[in-house]
Amino acid sequence: MTATETPPRPQYRPSPAKRVLGFLRNTWRGLTAMRTALILLFLLALAALPGALLPQRALNPPKTAQYITDHGWWGTLLDRLQFFNVYSSVWFSAIYLLLMVSLVGCLTPRTFDYFRSMRAKPVLTPRNLSRMPHFREATVERGADDVLADARSRFRGWRTVERDEGDGVRSISAERGYLRETGNLIFHFAMLGLIIAFALGKMYSYDGQVIVQATGGQDSVFCNSGIYAYDSFNPGLRVDGTDLDPFCVKVGDFSAQYTASGEPTHYSSNIQYQSGASLQSGTWQPYLLEVNSPLRTAGDRVYLLGHGYTPIFTVTYPNSEKRTQATQWRPENQTTYLSDGATKFDPPGITDAAERRTKQLAITGLFAPTSFLHGGVLTSTAPGLDNPMVAIDVMRGDLGLDSGQGQSIFDIDQSMVDDGRLKQVARQNLAVGQSLALDDGTKISFDGVQQWVSLQVSHDPTQDYVLVFAIAMLLGLASSLLVKRRRVWLRVRPADEPGNGTVVQVGGLARTDQAGYGEEFTRIADELLTGGKRK
Repeated sequence: MTATETPPRPQYRPSPAKRVLGFLRNTWRGLTAMRTALILLFLLALAALPGALLPQRALNPPKTAQYITDHGWWGTLLDRLQFFNVYSSVWFSAIYLLLMVSLVGCLTPRTFDYFRSMRAKPVLTPRNLSRMPHFREATVERGADDVLADARSRFRGWRTVERDEGDGVRSISAERGYLRETGNLIFHFAMLGLIIAFALGKMYSYDGQVIVQATGGQDSVFCNSGIYAYDSFNPGLRVDGTDLDPFCVKVGDFSAQYTASGEPTHYSSNIQYQSGASLQSGTWQPYLLEVNSPLRTAGDRVYLLGHGYTPIFTVTYPNSEKRTQATQWRPENQTTYLSDGATKFDPPGITDAAERRTKQLAITGLFAPTSFLHGGVLTSTAPGLDNPMVAIDVMRGDLGLDSGQGQSIFDIDQSMVDDGRLKQVARQNLAVGQSLALDDGTKISFDGVQQWVSLQVSHDPTQDYVLVFAIAMLLGLASSLLVKRRRVWLRVRPADEPGNGTVVQVGGLARTDQAGYGEEFTRIADELLTGGKRK
């Protein structure tokens, strides 16, 4: 290296800590950009599609299991990827959380900028107004004071500032349309509030389904006392079922209307309910429950989902003891309401568990509300209750009721049949009032039919907030789309020759793209130059 050469400058390398801080800073800036928030919002909508197109385990476990079975490896893969639990999946929750963080990060600095701009005065009048997109100049006979007085009247409701520029030159700077940015912020904050409300709703909401007999008696009463009162219960993440809103419902009857083809057109049920003070006093309040008219009480909503039929059977044992059971059967055809089910009986007076497990009875088969026999095969032609019949198989043996494992009220334990511990001992079609006798002298009679209704109880403490935020989003969006920011400047000065009037210059600038601003500016300029009143 010669004396005239400059030694090379050492290359700067940031320390590992600074590199980490730089990475975090750039990641935060990218995450809190409005573009990122819009992308995440689109991804959230896209991620919600499987929840609408695929059965969800929380809503319909049997249908979900059937879908997985029908689709083999594809259904299993979707299950592993949590496509049947979309709204509680890891990937949906991650998008949800990132969207919340992104909105908070991009709205916070915008809010500070907004309040600073609200306190700021309109900008100074440009030195050369002729360079503005909209410009008018004229010499008027009125004095400068009269022109400024008319301008103050015209700009009432605008944010204005008046300045003396010296040498007799005065100007007014006026600006309008700040509500546009207000609406923009309201829209985005309402969106954030809506997302938070939905998240809290998932944590503290619950819904449950229960089947209730529509007889008006004691078996038709449902009380929201705990999760064990439901047939199925879907709690939120912070709901354990021990602190449900107390109320009771008694179902008096059920009526349905159908088209000629059997399609339902209207469901209704006369119910009574107790909540609050009426629950303490034991007073029942009447209510007509319909499909689109839920009962709202104690912070919950009670919906009428559907209905079905309950065949009533009486078993008369050889010792003349009788047992009557009314267990709901499940519609397998939603058009004709041909139903299947299992009504189960424990023999009376037998204390020995082993002997009892050999004499349990189950009445299984089909129920037809409007019966039709074709070659001895029972079917139903309509959903209405007209000439009901049952086609039953009587099973005797071990029903598995003492196994300690839960089982469906609609089915028997098929494993007991396969093991030979539960056997068919009779098969017959019965109309109301008919009966059959078993080989040991037991008599089974079909006594009649009653109806049951399916109710859903839904609790969402954030539903009012969701409504408020949704309305705020619409109002904010309307303001941001309809309100336009624009500026108008007025400058007056004496004419070059004394006594020849006042030179008036008017300039305008639209802060946002706005069709028709030229017409508005022309109208404002005409009024300022001529001293006319605003229309």
